[in-house]
Order: sequence, then C-alpha cells, then structure tokens
Amino acid sequence: MPSDAGRPGAVPLAERLAAVRSGIADAAAEAGRDPAGITTIVVTKFHPLSLVRQLMDLGVADFGENRHQEAQAKAAELAALGLDIPVRWHFIGQLQSKKAKQVRAYATAIHSLDRDSVIDALASDDALIDSFVQLNLTDDPGRGGVAEPDIERVVQRVLGTAGLRLLGVMAVAPVDEDPRAAFERVREASLRVRSLAPEATFISAGMSGDYREAILEGATHLRIGSAITGNRPTGG
Repeated sequence: MPSDAGRPGAVPLAERLAAVRSGIADAAAEAGRDPAGITTIVVTKFHPLSLVRQLMDLGVADFGENRHQEAQAKAAELAALGLDIPVRWHFIGQLQSKKAKQVRAYATAIHSLDRDSVIDALASDDALIDSFVQLNLTDDPGRGGVAEPDIERVVQRVLGTAGLRLLGVMAVAPVDEDPRAAFERVREASLRVRSLAPEATFISAGMSGDYREAILEGATHLRIGSAITGNRPTGG
C-alpha cells in the first residue's frame, strides 16, 4: 500500500494520480499543447516495489529513481515477476562513472549527464540508451549539472559517444528563483542544444510543486514524486 494509505484522511493513490493528471491536462491546455506529448515519470525513490505495482495497475509505465542501488534492486525484483507489462526506468540522480555500466543495464533513460567521465563510461557499441544533458541553473558548482556556458561542449561530447541517443536537456528549478523564469532559461538552453542536434527536442523539467510552470515553458518529461506517491515511508 502507499506509505500514507493508512493515515486518517489520507488521499488514496488513485485520487492523487488523477489529480496530477488533471493538473497536467489543465496546464497543457493553458499552453496550447497536447497533453499526450507530455510524459509523467513517477519518482518512486524510498518507496517499495508494491507501490510501483499499484501504479502499474493504474496505467503508469514510467518510473524515476535517483539512487543506483535502490533502482537496480527494484528493476531486478520487478523483472523476476515476469509480468507482460512495459515499464521504463528513468535514472534521474547524479551518476558515478564507476556505476554507469550497471545503470545502463536496467535504465531506459538517463537524465543526468553532466561530466565527461560519466559520458565516456556510458559508451557502448550495443543498444542505444536515451539521455539528457543536465543543466545546473545555480551558481553552485557542487550541484549536479552543466554550467550554462558549457552546455554546447558537453552536448558535442554526448553526440560523439557511441551508444547514447541525446533526447534533450534536464534541469531542476532553484528553490530561490521563480520556477517560470528558471524554466524559461531551460527552454532557451534547449534551443541552443537543438542548434547542434535538431532531433534533441525534449525537456525534462518540473516536479510536484512546479510542473505547471514547466509545462508552460515546454517541458516534455515531468518528474513527479510526492504529489502522486504521498509521503515517503517512515525511516526512508
């Protein structure tokens, strides 16, 4: 069951999911966009596989994780069930180069390419993996992501690496900035990326509290956790 399902007054999982889907549809209409062109990735970090299974039963196919060990275990456990239901795992956290090959084994997409060492470690002559270059919208170099002036160089590195298919850019809005303004910067960065890779038209941006603003600025992939999953399990 969802982590907060037993609490008095807790909103059922299906209702939370429906509310977010409705909010996405409203924001898409406001932006003059088709909601079918927006992928909702439900972030299930700290939650058990049982929640993933419930979400699958509700029609969710895209799941996001940001810790390799947890993601790898969930993916393996789900695969062992032998279900004939398509599931796509999106790795959305900072990736260590030494773990890159392991993440590649289960992930459908990696949203956090930001360093040459990680990009090089993901090189492969086998199947392509979808990828996003993560943009750092802050002045803190310790945060994940590429500094805005460096994005073209990193994109070129991805384009020259076998086994990577560049979908576009990813970013997290800074807590001290208006999200609409932050996502406008992401949209502008996306245009710069498309000048190098016209097919890289996707934008991974927007979370539980700011997905409307992200949609208004062109986000195609939303990473939504608590608005759908509820509070994380106690001790998580």
